[in-house]
Amino acid sequence: MTPLLIGPADKTVAITVQQRTWKAPPDTFRLLAPIDLPTVFHRVAPFPGVRSVENQTEAWDHAGPRRNPQFDDGSQVDEQLTEYTAGSSFAYQLTGFTNVLSRLAVGVRGEFNVSPDGDGTLIRWTYEFKALPGRRWILAGPFAPLWRRYMVAALSRCVQVIEAEASGA
Repeated sequence: MTPLLIGPADKTVAITVQQRTWKAPPDTFRLLAPIDLPTVFHRVAPFPGVRSVENQTEAWDHAGPRRNPQFDDGSQVDEQLTEYTAGSSFAYQLTGFTNVLSRLAVGVRGEFNVSPDGDGTLIRWTYEFKALPGRRWILAGPFAPLWRRYMVAALSRCVQVIEAEASGA
């Protein structure tokens, strides 16, 4: 088991976005957890999109699997699924960035939560950055609104994929 990157004493920069879908939580989670990264993570300047995923060790349906998302600017990151509660949430950590994030953060903890919302589902996604010494102000300041925009676009595409799959499109 890999030690968690972020602990209770860490001061992090957290960015959360959320979106609703008309799909029920079990269907939303079933489609969201293993979603194809290149389908939903497109370039939103100044951030690259995901071109492919390499070295996935096993199915993305329990804590432990690892993989390496490859970005369209030639950079990559190490990703590991660290928590998985079927039907409701999963979390992962990203380390070993080979892009500008390597100069800003030790790593990131990402978490998706799927909750009932009337007849549909609320998806809440948080990215929690563990800043390098002296870099927190950059992540919390000029970086945060740009990253939020990237997350909003990716989550919107996740919902499009979920709803298209659900409607048989």
